[in-house]
Amino acid sequence: MLQNNSYRGMLVLIVSCIVLGVIVLRTQSASCSGFALPFAGPCMRLLFIGNSYTSVNDLPAMLAGLARSGGHRLETAALTNGGWRLADHLAATETLDTIRSSQWDYVVLQEQSQIPAVEALRTTQMYPAARALIQPIEESGATPLFFVTWGHRGGWPERGLPDYRPMQAQILQGYSALASELAVPLVPVGSAWQAAVREYPQLQLWQSDGSHPSAQGTYLAACVFYAVLFQESPEGLRYTANLPPVIARDLQQIAGRIVFPVAGE
Repeated sequence: MLQNNSYRGMLVLIVSCIVLGVIVLRTQSASCSGFALPFAGPCMRLLFIGNSYTSVNDLPAMLAGLARSGGHRLETAALTNGGWRLADHLAATETLDTIRSSQWDYVVLQEQSQIPAVEALRTTQMYPAARALIQPIEESGATPLFFVTWGHRGGWPERGLPDYRPMQAQILQGYSALASELAVPLVPVGSAWQAAVREYPQLQLWQSDGSHPSAQGTYLAACVFYAVLFQESPEGLRYTANLPPVIARDLQQIAGRIVFPVAGE
């Protein structure tokens, strides 16, 4: 498990429908109560703040399934309005109230998918909002985490990003710079996505819109979160989110290798 003080300085380096009101999604499949099996360690409580990149395929529920498979106690909640920016969450009373209303261990910040890819947008929108949200998160006693997302399959040509690769590179650069400034750990889903695109072309990580994740993409994200939060590889976990076992195994391996790189590779 991440440690609030010692780990914080270490970096583990859109379209969507509009939903009225803040959605609080609680995944109870691995909640802090109601277990019939003996689970070691305290219960972890995790709040996701983001948009449809988190809610599509229910990333919190997939992470909960992995946690249960690995013998961990986890309770999650999510604020995931479609298309919302961190600036929208900062302006929302519901978001700030949710941060302050419960004893979260970690609060995940996920920016809208395009903003981190363009320097002018991230410096004027993402960075000020993230800095402002970090304060109530830390005041509440929780550890903030940045959810590094993936680029669009076709890039963003209108902004000089002709395909996936340069867009992903800019997203990684944008999150990494802010994480370094604020000493906030990264959850490097984008790095795992990059490795999967390069090494496993048979995987289908995007939906047909080339933006939102498929079930495979969300499972990869959940595996990366599992590795970062519990500081152990997801390789060998039996929970597959109904994916073919061979695909789940590949995604587990990618996540484990990205979060725990082998020296010399």
